Amino acid sequence: MNACGLIVEYNPFHNGHVYHVQHAKKLAKTDCIIAVMSGSFLQRGEPAMIDKFHRAKAALGEGVDIVIELPYTFAVQSSELFAKGAVLALHALQVSSICFGSESGDINHFKESYQKLTKHIDTYQAALKQNLNRGLAFPEASKKAYEIIGLSSMNLTQPNNILGFSYLKTIYDYHLPIQPLTIQRTQSGYHDKTIHGSIASATSIREAIQKEGSISASIRNTIPQTTYEQLIAYKRTASTWHTWEAYFSLLHYRVSTMSVQELSLIQGVDEGLEYRIKKTAKHAHTFQDWMEKLKTKRYTWTRLQRMCVHILTNTKKSDIEALNDLTAIPYVRILGFTKQGQKYLHERKKTLITPIIHQMSRNMHPMLQMEEKASNAYYSILPIATKQNLLKQERSPLSS
Repeated sequence: MNACGLIVEYNPFHNGHVYHVQHAKKLAKTDCIIAVMSGSFLQRGEPAMIDKFHRAKAALGEGVDIVIELPYTFAVQSSELFAKGAVLALHALQVSSICFGSESGDINHFKESYQKLTKHIDTYQAALKQNLNRGLAFPEASKKAYEIIGLSSMNLTQPNNILGFSYLKTIYDYHLPIQPLTIQRTQSGYHDKTIHGSIASATSIREAIQKEGSISASIRNTIPQTTYEQLIAYKRTASTWHTWEAYFSLLHYRVSTMSVQELSLIQGVDEGLEYRIKKTAKHAHTFQDWMEKLKTKRYTWTRLQRMCVHILTNTKKSDIEALNDLTAIPYVRILGFTKQGQKYLHERKKTLITPIIHQMSRNMHPMLQMEEKASNAYYSILPIATKQNLLKQERSPLSS
């Protein structure tokens, strides 16, 4: 058997993801689809709408054979670290290819861009540093640095192109035996906020659900039945769908009771940002209000949200620093699998080097300890009994 890897968040799993799974199978000519999925908190620094177990169930019902968890320490990071963790996790399960969606839709564009960047890496890094010193946010600084080295074969300001380029760069930088594949995003853009048919962005679906407080016919038209069932099941259990506003009082409490020095140790709190955090928190009344007060030309909304997740989970810079030298994932945690996925794991078990983990244990790897903190923080807005009940899911993988 051979496997194709997908790097996903499924927040929530929608018809565009069904399209991705189906076309990845055809393009990769694969027997098994393995998705590495962010857990409680996502790459853009947001809490997942429903927990990772319900999202995994939706994916397993729509063509994904194995869902593994992208460790928190990689999930809530810049595209480079996010890609590194995801690609290394899929490599640990010996995928032969990785298929990602992109605005480009042409894998040759990514390969040409990588070759040009490699050839002019010193010029790029010097230009990037100069632009950052001018006060530009990283995306804009990086864009201008790419322009200087003549990297114009594709648009590396588009979110899926950025992530796709990071996936390919990780594959090539680590000399992994993985074939990169891409399919073009169809109909809706990553940041589209309105629904215009049966394939819509996850952003527009979330915003519509949160605005309406229910799942209307137009929303149901954009998601498969399994996703609808899991959204309803989670809402029935937790009485909520997670948004940042629900965490604002907890986040505000954390900031209010931390010293400036303590804040400066948190991942993402750089360049004296701890002073601005303390100052603006005194006058903020909602999470949205606080982000608007915090945001500057230098600090993007996404960067600030990731920082907020790390404040909430008390993740320090020292917790993340070791990742820079990591050349292999220390474990693979399986969230769920189908019979086909189980067959693949059984066939490969004698050649897999990386430990496969199904549940939390007492003597956990430090990255799993951080995962446990993230899960506790994620469920912290729920009543104690509900939280304890949902945390029981951590003890065993799903199967279907």
